[in-house]
Amino acid sequence: MRSSNPVFSRRGFSRDNGYAGFNTAPQAGGAAVGTQANPYAPQGANPYATNPYAQQDLQHGAPPQAPVTAGRMTMDDVVMRTGLTLGTVVVGAVLAWTLLPVSPGSYGLAIGAALIAFVLAMVQSFKRKAAPALILAYAAFEGVFLGVISEMFNSQWDGAPFQAVLGTMAVSGATLLVYKAGWIRVTARYARVGLTIAVAFILVMAVNLLLVVFGVAPDGGLRSMGPLGAVVGIIAILLGAFFLTLDFKQIEDGIAYGAPREESWLAAFGLTMTLVWIYIEMLRLVAIFSGDD
Repeated sequence: MRSSNPVFSRRGFSRDNGYAGFNTAPQAGGAAVGTQANPYAPQGANPYATNPYAQQDLQHGAPPQAPVTAGRMTMDDVVMRTGLTLGTVVVGAVLAWTLLPVSPGSYGLAIGAALIAFVLAMVQSFKRKAAPALILAYAAFEGVFLGVISEMFNSQWDGAPFQAVLGTMAVSGATLLVYKAGWIRVTARYARVGLTIAVAFILVMAVNLLLVVFGVAPDGGLRSMGPLGAVVGIIAILLGAFFLTLDFKQIEDGIAYGAPREESWLAAFGLTMTLVWIYIEMLRLVAIFSGDD
């Protein structure tokens, strides 16, 4: 199943044109993640399996071969790559906050960094394989953007970035807890409905941006700093939590199905984009509830 976050579409863990996602049968020795057949995998087979006779062996009662773990993605790989990617974001943000004063020039630099990060993310999204240098470059430019806007918010709402970080951690932790507890089942239908809502949300926000640019919707329109903006921000954060569940499912499936180790970079890439999305929305929400100084 192709997953995406609220801004960029990205692949699931793939091997050639196969997808390890949403309830295919894991490779021998892997953890069972679901029960329904995966419409994207041939006859429910594991797209990462290297033994073409593994399914036949299981059907005829023969003991499966020991799973091959060398070169396969592990949770440690995902944690390390995600830590490195998020660390790059943090370093970029700290440097931008420290070295760039709050000024119109800094805002222009932040917009430029955001556009570069957008382009890099789009390039990675369309690549067949993960490019670590590209992902880290995206993280660096995203960090510069976050550093400038965080300093801007902090100058008007003291402590807003710190509260936004805590809020992002709370949303992420709660989403992981709910996912691991099994209260949310990430199925193909769940993903389709959520992605439909997300696409509709993005289109509405794009139209709202155009109306604001052309002066039709004053004070930000749907993205105002009032009650309506707060409601939209809460919806955006809920969408971010939804995309986190897709990220968690992809990671779980990738490990269970023996995804190549380099695919852990895609996990880090997806998680970073989703967490950045949640942080930005949380920053706006904190500012709205803080009111004017």
